[in-house]
Amino acid sequence: MQPQLQRRVQRYGWDKASAAYEQYWIRQLAPAHARLLELAALAPGERVLDIACGTGLVTFPAAQQVGPTGHVVATDLSQEMVNRTGEEAARRGLPHITVARMDAEDLQREAASFDAVLCALGLMYVPDPLKALTEMHRVLRPGGRAVAAVWGDRKHCGWADIFPIVDARVASEVCPMFFQLGTGDTLATVMRAAGFADIRVDRIATTLRYESGDDAIGAAFVGGPVALAYSRFDAAVRDAAHAEYLESIAPYRTGDRYDVPGEFVIARGIKKFEV
Repeated sequence: MQPQLQRRVQRYGWDKASAAYEQYWIRQLAPAHARLLELAALAPGERVLDIACGTGLVTFPAAQQVGPTGHVVATDLSQEMVNRTGEEAARRGLPHITVARMDAEDLQREAASFDAVLCALGLMYVPDPLKALTEMHRVLRPGGRAVAAVWGDRKHCGWADIFPIVDARVASEVCPMFFQLGTGDTLATVMRAAGFADIRVDRIATTLRYESGDDAIGAAFVGGPVALAYSRFDAAVRDAAHAEYLESIAPYRTGDRYDVPGEFVIARGIKKFEV
């Protein structure tokens, strides 16, 4: 896929998903967010860049940790996600959060201007993850740290059939290499190539719990990465896709509830001081 098309799909796809995102994913993503913030070890007064901020699920705890003497810049390719984060920051009275629509591969900030850069479950969607990580390295001060979380190995993510199910009906164009960064040592290797040192990688097994089939369907189709493709389905196609997806996760069903396995990979790298 051409990078320009992939960026367009991501931008408008997450615009579509923005209203439903927290409803279906806030609890499911919490383990990855918590570990990412733990590895970031943010301190009062620090400047933080949150890339692919979504609705601010990492932005707001980061802002709490750096306090009013610090600053968090929350960015996303989706204007609707940026708008939601900005509106919530204003509602909470947090002037030390600013928001901007920004491409992870072209961070419009000065070199060495942040103490920490965070990217929670966004790198999988970037056309060139190495370029994005190189940009993160550029905007960090020496001694600063970048922490990124991605989905893990495909075989450990029980919901992964959503992609072929959607692509069989309309090209989702989400990302042809969605699970690559979470496979083996790929994320650490790319971070190292971007210039980071002292890399630490944690792999976390998790369970995505949905109380009903409707919740599982909402998360997969409405609040996630295939929302743009799904919006093109007519009623009959939607019903067929729903049925096929529920069949794919049927092994994880207990009564009405679905406990779907997943995996996160979280990596931290440090920008070394120049000798």
